[in-house]
Amino acid sequence: MRLKLIRSYNNDKYCIGHLYIDGLYFCDTLEDADRGLDSSMPLKQLQAIKVKSKTAIPTGVYAITLNTVSPKYSKKQFFNKLCKGKMPRLLNVPAYDGILIHTGNSATDTDGCLLVGLNKVKGGLVKSTETFVKLYDVLSKANADHEGIYIEIVRKYKK
Repeated sequence: MRLKLIRSYNNDKYCIGHLYIDGLYFCDTLEDADRGLDSSMPLKQLQAIKVKSKTAIPTGVYAITLNTVSPKYSKKQFFNKLCKGKMPRLLNVPAYDGILIHTGNSATDTDGCLLVGLNKVKGGLVKSTETFVKLYDVLSKANADHEGIYIEIVRKYKK
């Protein structure tokens, strides 16, 4: 399964994008500000530009796993019931660790992760939980079928 995140708007506080699954629009995304990082950059360069918990992950292609339990989300009753705390996690993101796809409504909720929902308010998302449940259902079916899950992150605007 192939997800594609196209970042379409960026400012110094947040970044809005559109998530596609196998070429079809699925939802909107919210991340921290895109500071121009790319997965092909040297690690030292990424670390020099990155602002901890305030920088979107580098553009590039990443595998996603549903097999890692999040210590944070496994303690939340809703996520423990939905997925036993096994949140979608991006693997091998240079200069980052523990990048998840999860719920949230504003850039303060991201902490470097990808939030899903509908961008119906300036700088934020609505219906994040509902969107996450639908996305998790799609991803878990692909995972159960032993289908590899990958996300490509690109930017469509000028830096």
